[in-house]
This record gives sequence, C-alpha cells and structure tokens, in this order.
Amino acid sequence: MTAERGADSADAVAPGVTRRGLLWGGGIGLGLGAVGGALAAASARPRTSPDPAASPSPQGRVVARGIHQAGIARPATPQKNTVVVVADVPSPMGAPEVRGALDALGSAVDRLTDGADGAVLPDGPGDLTITVGVGPRWVSMLDPQLPGASGLPVFASDGPLDPGLSGGDLLLSVCGSDAGVLHAVAAALLDAVPGAVRRWSQTGVRGAGEGTIVRNPLGYHDGIVVPRTDAELDANVWITDGPAAGGTIAVVRRLRLDAARFRGESAERQDAIVGRRRADGVPLSGGGATDAVDLRAKTPEGDYLVPARSHARAAHPSFTDSALMLRRGYAYSNATAGGTDADDGLLFVCFQRELETFVRTQHRLDEVDDLMTYATVTASASFLVLPGRTTDGAWGSAL
Repeated sequence: MTAERGADSADAVAPGVTRRGLLWGGGIGLGLGAVGGALAAASARPRTSPDPAASPSPQGRVVARGIHQAGIARPATPQKNTVVVVADVPSPMGAPEVRGALDALGSAVDRLTDGADGAVLPDGPGDLTITVGVGPRWVSMLDPQLPGASGLPVFASDGPLDPGLSGGDLLLSVCGSDAGVLHAVAAALLDAVPGAVRRWSQTGVRGAGEGTIVRNPLGYHDGIVVPRTDAELDANVWITDGPAAGGTIAVVRRLRLDAARFRGESAERQDAIVGRRRADGVPLSGGGATDAVDLRAKTPEGDYLVPARSHARAAHPSFTDSALMLRRGYAYSNATAGGTDADDGLLFVCFQRELETFVRTQHRLDEVDDLMTYATVTASASFLVLPGRTTDGAWGSAL
C-alpha cells in the first residue's frame, strides 16, 4: 500500500498509557464504529457491590434488574436486532411529571421483561433487553448539575441536520433476537408515558459475531478493543458517584454511509482509510487481528504504516485524551421501493462516563478522518441512561 506521511506526532501518547491498551482500532468508527480510548487502569477500581444481573439466565433470558440497566454491557454478545426510539413529551412537564413518567416506564419494563405482558409477548421475553435514557431537557428539570444535562454540540459532520432529528426527551433502546416483537415492545413503552410522541425511530441488525466483534456495513471488523472487565467498565462507562451512579451517558447517531463510493476505491485505498485490512482485521502496522494499531510503526522510507488521515490514527486517544467507549452498532436500511433513494448505514450507539469523551473525539474525526467523508449524519442525540433498579422503589427517584 502507499503509506501517507503522518501529520500528527505519533509520540504524543498520553503519559502512563500503553499503545496496546489505547485504540479501538476495530474498523469504522465514532459515527462509524471504532473510537479510541485509554483503559485508564490506574483509576479503575473494583465494584463496591455485586451486580446480581451480571449474566443471563440458563434459558437465555437477560435479567433486567441490577446495578446497571440491561442492553449495555449485557448480554456480552449483543442481540441481532434492535429498535431505537427517540421521543418527546411536548405537554408541560416539571420534575414531578418526569419522575412519574420514569416510574411508569419502570413498571412497563418489569412487565415486559418478566413475561407478565402476554398481549405484547405471548411467547415470553426471550433475550429481550430494554434500555431507557433521559434527554437533557428532562435531566435539567430534575437537577441541572446531573450528568447529561448538557446536550451534544453541533459538529462539522452534522451538516444541515433536521432539527426534528436532533435531541429528544426520551431514549428507548429495545434489543432482542426476535425482530418481530420489538416494535410492539417499543409501542407499549411509549404508551406508558402519557403524551409521548415519537420523534424518530430506527430498526437495525447486526451480523454474526461473538462478543462485541462484528463486521460493520462497510465490511470491516468493529468492536475489537472495548472495555470488558468490571474495572474497565467502571473506569470508562459507568457513572460511579452521585445520584446517577450506575448509569452512563449514551450517544445515538444515525449515519447514512456512501458505501458505493467507498467500495469504488481500490482495496488498498479502503484499508488505508480505515487503518486495518478488511480481509482479517489486522492493523496496517502489523500484529494480530485483535491487536491495537502501532502509530509509531514506519516504512523504511520513514512513512507511517497507519496513514495520517486514516480512521485508526484520527481516533487515537493520545490526541484527544479520551477514554474507552462501549459501542453497540447496528446496520440499517431505509431504502425506498425500487431502491431509487437509498438510505443505508450505521445506527451508532455508544456509552461512556462523560459526554466529553465523545465530543472531543468527534471534533477530531471531523478535522482529520478521511472516513467521515463517506458518512452523513441524519439523526443525533445524547441521554443520561438511568441507573439500574435493585429495589421496588420508584425508578429514577434518586435523581
């Protein structure tokens, strides 16, 4: 391949962080799937209490209750299908109404995941998971000091984003192996919140894969380096202090991908744009398929093996001081009849302790990542994902 000379210093790696622990170099990144992040092992700490829902039951059911909501780090291999709904409640709302809505949602989640709602799930919940998030407007009503009270800024890659597809009061992420029931589950959740109006929604599907690693819509491996252990999740994903402890911050972005133009590039150029080989996921700097890229690796002529504007280099956290994100990306297709107006791409969902982790990385990708030129953002929002439930008290009352 033709290597490009690096414009950024490959020596600018955050102190105390090893290169192998840094990069999510799995393929299409933030907005397209592989955003870098430090494991921050020095700040990792063991859990203060066990999570009773750390594993699914032998029957495949994913227990909904626990310190954290299901549908984020469990199940370890994300289900094949998803429906993501972003909704608003335009009627006058204050903190009491928001708390009432969250309590009603908690009851609905219980009915659906426990198998008590036979009208919606006559064959039981299977491996259904439901993840609920609260948008900045609602968070501010509860407490403007809470994480998630500030929304996403406008990014250069957002372009002329429809205001109706930016932001939102409520996130409902419904995942499961049985795609046929997910829309009914989402509708039942919306019905639980009086006045809720769907702002936008999207179905998605994942390819075959074990754990978090799966090929994205452009054919490259994604999800290679993500937080997996309890210590890594505590350090990078879960909010550990305050009334939102046990929750996290979710970013949801829908990206239309110009796959035809990307695949029109030579195979060598495609690999250079990503920073890994499509065939086996191996970094262009060498190593194995599950290895992080080595940004210091050069050709005998002094050119970086991982090109200057490749996604792998652009997303590297040594340039943004970013932590790891946990991603659940899904391919989507909204093609019209006859395929004359194709709308295919990636439904990108990531979880992190701080919104700024995403913001810093996305700003850099917009500046120096060639991969972003193949993506158009068509919907974007951020949410405070509620802590999980371990008691029968009103959900969200701690907020």
